[in-house]
Amino acid sequence: GDDSRVSGSFVAADYVVFALMLVVSAAVGVYYAWTDRKQRSSGDFLMGGRRLTALPVSLSLTASFMSAITVLSHPAEVYRYGASVAFYCLSYLVTMLVTSEVFLPVFYKLSITSTYEYLELRFNRATRLLGTLLFVVQTILYTGIVIYTPALALNQVTGLDLWGAVVSTGVVCTFYCTVGGLKAVVWTDVFQLGVMLAGFLAVIIRSVMLQGGVISIISDSQRGGRLNLWDFDTNPLRRHTFWTVTVGGTFIWISVYGINQAQVQRYISCKSITHARLSLYINLLGLWSILFCSVFAGLCLYSVYKHCDPWNTGLVSAPDQLMPYLVMDILGDYPGLPGLFVAAAYSGSLSTVSSSINALAAVTVEDLIKPYRNISEKHLSWISKGLSFLYGVLCIGMAGLASLMGGILQATISIFGIIGGPLLGLFTLGIICPCANSKGALSGLLSGLVVSLWVGIGAQIYPPPPDMSRPLSLTTDGCNFTTTAGFNWTSTALPTQPSSTAPTHIDSKPLLADWYSLSYLYFSPIGTIVVISVGLIISMFTGKSHFQMSRRLITATEFLGKLDLKKDREKTFGNTNPGFCDVELDLTKSNVPS
Repeated sequence: GDDSRVSGSFVAADYVVFALMLVVSAAVGVYYAWTDRKQRSSGDFLMGGRRLTALPVSLSLTASFMSAITVLSHPAEVYRYGASVAFYCLSYLVTMLVTSEVFLPVFYKLSITSTYEYLELRFNRATRLLGTLLFVVQTILYTGIVIYTPALALNQVTGLDLWGAVVSTGVVCTFYCTVGGLKAVVWTDVFQLGVMLAGFLAVIIRSVMLQGGVISIISDSQRGGRLNLWDFDTNPLRRHTFWTVTVGGTFIWISVYGINQAQVQRYISCKSITHARLSLYINLLGLWSILFCSVFAGLCLYSVYKHCDPWNTGLVSAPDQLMPYLVMDILGDYPGLPGLFVAAAYSGSLSTVSSSINALAAVTVEDLIKPYRNISEKHLSWISKGLSFLYGVLCIGMAGLASLMGGILQATISIFGIIGGPLLGLFTLGIICPCANSKGALSGLLSGLVVSLWVGIGAQIYPPPPDMSRPLSLTTDGCNFTTTAGFNWTSTALPTQPSSTAPTHIDSKPLLADWYSLSYLYFSPIGTIVVISVGLIISMFTGKSHFQMSRRLITATEFLGKLDLKKDREKTFGNTNPGFCDVELDLTKSNVPS
């Protein structure tokens, strides 16, 4: 009866839906491999020939960082801590404004394949190499987590085979990246975004039907304190408040959209800068809709389990399994729908992993091979494919390592914050501060990394106290089943308020406990700010940089003269960007005054 279904297993229909999603993704790869078989340049493979239009690119931008982690962790986050993550909608908005006005014009007009090329133009070769290596490390770590997490959560609830799922998603992904290049990545993302939304909607619609309407879900959440939006506490140690989510979130997302190769690579492969801007703003709508769905799914989760929390009763062993558990519970009677949800979670992973693989290949070709070796385009095209394959295998390997790590929403965002923050600082320094030179940039980057690694690793060792993260109460009173294992409810229920144990706890705290229990969303801003301030101070002391700086160099005009990039580009790329004019690229209007 009930029990067998919940600990449930996938039925044939579910496997069919899941397999279909993989097959369609692979088919897109084959299609682009076939249509583009004439094109032999690495530029076409990595940049889609710079002829993409705004709509598919925008959907692809949305899909790629909305991974399975969004599908599984955001709802669980809302279930446990309340809906304050909804404020990400503000940080998304600020991110798109900053990206389209500050970062996009510079990267688009330089017509570069790798964002790290900019670092060499603006600073020097060493800065470029360090930036590239950091990106590669960050992306491989992140991708491993993204492949492994959903596999684990789904395996424990639905009985979908763990390594079967990891390897099959990894292989399909590697396959279409290797054969189809950027166009395949973009179009599979569009399809996968559709699947993600469909999976969310299935859960939401069924929950609303069960709970008797949207209003009752909202009022349940209100009573359970889940709509704790108006939390304007400025304390930086608090995990999620209005400020940590909007400010911290903005820095993290700017480091993703403004400078992360995977994202930049796609919007600068648009056919004009207007298309590129447009793709960012359409993508904003996509981000908002996914965020809204995931927050609402979290409220549904609470509404369904408000009297009997499956986590404390031991029915699920980790918060990430709450969402799949809900799916098996309420959609188990509809064959094929649990499969749709699993496909949604995996689509999230696939889209993220594919963009990462393509970006890693692009960066390796542009930053680690081209500057040092003279290789023909035909060979480079083959090397790009080989690299896509290699990175795919590496990421599957990382998934094996990720299986040894804990709490993931935080782990992933921490990786982005710890490495992305300093990198964002480095680029911002280059684009906004004309007086910065390469000595300042390198020392700033290193000190920013040291500081953010210090706080990030510290936070892993000394997790913040519950009065800062403030999990909301969950009850098991309404559970109407007899458990075989005979759980001791009192011990597994979460402590609502720490009682008399406080004084002894304080003695054992390390000296810097407060510094370590900083909200994980602030790792990124700290890195960025340290890089910019150290970079500026050291640049002041080490004098002018070797190019005489003018206001417009920030938007890289003089380089075009100095390095004669335009001629060089025409040799390597069949078509120069239309947005590329050699006379005047005066962007001072849109730049932050320095």
